[in-house]
Amino acid sequence: MALKDHLRELRNRFIKAALGIVAGAVAGFFLYDWLVQVLAEPILGYDRDGQLAEIAFNTVGGPLDLLIRLSLFVGIVISSPIWLYQIWAFIMPGLKKTEKRYAVGFIAASVPLFLAGIAAAYSVLPQAVGFFLALNPEGTSSVINPDTYFTFVLHLFLAFGVAMVIPVVLVGVNMMGLVTGRQVLRAWRGVIMLIAVISALAAPGGDAVSMFFLALPLTVLFGVAILLCLLNDKRRGRREAATEAEMEQLIRD
Repeated sequence: MALKDHLRELRNRFIKAALGIVAGAVAGFFLYDWLVQVLAEPILGYDRDGQLAEIAFNTVGGPLDLLIRLSLFVGIVISSPIWLYQIWAFIMPGLKKTEKRYAVGFIAASVPLFLAGIAAAYSVLPQAVGFFLALNPEGTSSVINPDTYFTFVLHLFLAFGVAMVIPVVLVGVNMMGLVTGRQVLRAWRGVIMLIAVISALAAPGGDAVSMFFLALPLTVLFGVAILLCLLNDKRRGRREAATEAEMEQLIRD
């Protein structure tokens, strides 16, 4: 395909993904009240030695802004099968027929991994909130701006969701021939450091157990991704060697 055709294809995929997110956001509109209660539970249910915490809007338009942002977040989560498929549908034409079979499996893996990342972030949210609120001086309470709080929550959720999908994308990029398994393997120190930083940010209380249970699945996923990349490189090498041997045989004949 020419560059113009690639850009047109990218535009069409983007429009389809955006329509899916908008449709999911409509559903998020009706789930708004329930979602606010669920995500705000670590704040509203906090009570430590008489120290309380509450969420209070300080602008007239604050509730509307929060409604839009949470609805979009729900739209991103609900429509994840749609926009993840659009990403892979844009990549798949660059793969060979045998590689497309594996790509279908990676598409199926992306959605549950993305949702698993959000679930992992939600599981550590109470510990993270409790750690920060515990830093309040004795005898004080917290009145938290919802914009600040929900920005923290949504960024945490999306960061973990995307982090869980990155290994799948990494294998797809390897199948396209843009990166080799050995190149990824040489960067293992940086990958481990990145996983440690993400886990520490998600468990800012320094809870080693929470950090371990968050870092372990990410490490395993990256390890599996590296292994698949190496196996794919080996398979590609054998295929290229066989093709070269056939060409040499034809030249001799």
